Amino acid sequence: MSRLKLIPLFRDGVHAGMFNRFTRGRTLEEVYAYGCDLLLSELALAICIQEGIDQRFNHLDTTSFSLSGDYVPESDEQAIRITHGYSKDHRPDLKQAVLELLVSQDGGVPFVRKSWDGNASDTQIFQERAEALMATFQRAPMPRYLVADSKLYHEENAANLRQLGFITRIPNTLKLVAQVVTQALTGDTWQRLNDTTRYHRIELCHYGMAQRWLVVSSQAALERAEATVRKARQRESDAIEKQLFHLQAQRFETPEGAQAALATLAHPWAYHQVGASTLSEHNHYVGKGRPRPTTPVASIAWQIHAQVRPDQQKIAYRTQHKACFVVGTNIAASQLSDREVIVAYKGQAQAEGGFRFLKDPLFFVSSLFVKKPCRIQGLLMVMTCALLVSSVTQRRLRHQLAHQGKTGPNQINQPTARPTLRWVFQLLEGIHRVRVTVQGQGHDLIEGLNEVQIKILRLFGEEVCRLYQISSG
Repeated sequence: MSRLKLIPLFRDGVHAGMFNRFTRGRTLEEVYAYGCDLLLSELALAICIQEGIDQRFNHLDTTSFSLSGDYVPESDEQAIRITHGYSKDHRPDLKQAVLELLVSQDGGVPFVRKSWDGNASDTQIFQERAEALMATFQRAPMPRYLVADSKLYHEENAANLRQLGFITRIPNTLKLVAQVVTQALTGDTWQRLNDTTRYHRIELCHYGMAQRWLVVSSQAALERAEATVRKARQRESDAIEKQLFHLQAQRFETPEGAQAALATLAHPWAYHQVGASTLSEHNHYVGKGRPRPTTPVASIAWQIHAQVRPDQQKIAYRTQHKACFVVGTNIAASQLSDREVIVAYKGQAQAEGGFRFLKDPLFFVSSLFVKKPCRIQGLLMVMTCALLVSSVTQRRLRHQLAHQGKTGPNQINQPTARPTLRWVFQLLEGIHRVRVTVQGQGHDLIEGLNEVQIKILRLFGEEVCRLYQISSG
């Protein structure tokens, strides 16, 4: 397999007409033929070594890209299938492709990527990635850990997880999770992570692995839980109103039967309880027509009326319960403390931030217009390379701000030491390069620079300062 030739994009003899859809399509096919995953890994590895990026924590996640139109069937068995699947874009009507990323916690730099069929599940993807990482982690000169969401943790993947150091959210579908959270809420052994977050540690054996489970609760999670419970209470209240309407329209042979029907109705209520109930009797007389005072009663039917009120105890319990989540790991406490485990899991936002970058309308890739699956795979690889460049640049910028003890303005003109690269690009808008010809000689002048822009440009080093014709400090 021939190596790709890397040549400068902009040089003498290169003009815009060369960047037409035919050359772009053929280039994407060359990228696919070389190996999209291999090429990205080679580039990322070199950059990680050059930049000194910490690769201990490897954050795994997936996203889907919705595609419109018909696609030429691919004869290559290795090419992905563009098909319908679970859409994270909330567009189940469109076919899609799935992109898997493994990024560093240090800067969110992607160093592993893979394209998948549109109907591939996270459970399948995470299991295969765990299998692939076992040998890599064992050969690594320093400990490396896999961080992912709850789709990583299931019984079929347990054999792989035993060979890895993993940090993951334990899925709420496990009954044991509810028991662990209840145990934490009823106990008084919470420890403080910071002013707004606390955690409860439990050591256990699950799926044949000795693990630490950390029940985490925060003020922000509590506020979200309160909003969720409030909406659920309102939905349940509306449903109860309809249920009671139909119940009150029924007639029962005995008072006990009416009370039993009300109890059956109220049993599944999660946020309400019966406040009071009254029974009214309806006599059925012998014969037809209007009964006389002396007409004997043939039978009595009972009707029940009920008033409902919120169950404050259940509401408080469910709110506290929903404000908790469980992070599990098999890494020994001597290697990573509880605090480091929780911070590492929260670093999962790095992968999600990468997907936001790729799907940002300013990036202009919300719609993919290539027609062959192999070209789509090549384009997804090029997009990941753009994320690689962006994340490394943003990391350099933030490191320089921290090293120099400086800050920049955020979107509301408040100082921040962690600006996003997108916002920095917006701050740099309005800079112009003007070419002036004097006595037959051309001179380039930079116009439109303000103090904030000069401050930002100086963070990128002397070469950038020279290009923008400013002093390095």
